[in-house]
Amino acid sequence: MAFLLNQVFHSYGLRLCRIKILILCIFTTFFIGCFLSFASINSAECNCNTAKISSIKISSGGHKLGVVVPFRDRFEELLEFAPHIHKFLVAQNIDHTIYIINQVDQYRFNRASLINVGFIIAISEGCDYFVMHDVDLLPLNPLLSYAYPSDGLFHVASPELHPRYHYPSFVGGILIVKREDFQRVNGMSNKYWGWGLEDDEFYVRLKEAKLKIIRPTNLTSGVKSSFRHVHDRVWRKRDMAKCFNQQEVNRRRDRQTGLKDVMYQVQSQHTVIIDNASVNVINVALKCNRTLTPWCLCSEENKSSTANFGKVNRNQNVKNKNNAVR
Repeated sequence: MAFLLNQVFHSYGLRLCRIKILILCIFTTFFIGCFLSFASINSAECNCNTAKISSIKISSGGHKLGVVVPFRDRFEELLEFAPHIHKFLVAQNIDHTIYIINQVDQYRFNRASLINVGFIIAISEGCDYFVMHDVDLLPLNPLLSYAYPSDGLFHVASPELHPRYHYPSFVGGILIVKREDFQRVNGMSNKYWGWGLEDDEFYVRLKEAKLKIIRPTNLTSGVKSSFRHVHDRVWRKRDMAKCFNQQEVNRRRDRQTGLKDVMYQVQSQHTVIIDNASVNVINVALKCNRTLTPWCLCSEENKSSTANFGKVNRNQNVKNKNNAVR
């Protein structure tokens, strides 16, 4: 009898042990499965974040960017522009130097000539590409790339995104150009004193050279939030005067002037730190060929008109008498 009881208890103990082992296996499998599941989720999240970061961290790729800003009397805008663009480019890992080309002569503002001067200086200091950049246009969308444009010129401030200008041939605001491409078209015309049209003439040069203009794609920020335009048209009135035969000449392709013959003198150069942004301020005096572009000073036409006012009236009287005889 005792023997039978021992057998029964032994059999019961084995079953109990097996049940415990089975339960232990079930729990172990459950915990291992949960661990692997959470591990895969975390891994997926990390890969996703890395993809987002890599799309923003563009990198210079061994190239150096010269940020060329044509400038005159815009120091309030500069105080905002310099730290903003420096931080924006650092976030993209872009090796860069900021050049403020400050026009200090008595002539009318000449944006294109200042860009030509800025290009010459930037290239001489090791930049192999540059961006012509308005001081009053601040990029906001971090996906606006300032990387080296391998396949053509890159128009950052494209017509689809610029706050004000939306015509297809617009290439102003912010345009990134390789050294050899700018040299290929002989830079920009030096005939544009005052405001407007120098970008349109440059567009014609690019088209004639068959250079490709690439623009940002797949951005959802749109016109309202891709850039901030800080120009106050009331406080900062643009010099839109047209004198002599300027209007007629400036609407034609300039085949006389450009990068190779820009006339200027660097009067001084200073390094300025604005909120941790290092800026090279270069004071430049442009020179004007008064025979070729007398409109670099419209006031001269007014003086000439006043001096010849009596002569013009006398000639007009003679002409009227002759017409009457005929």
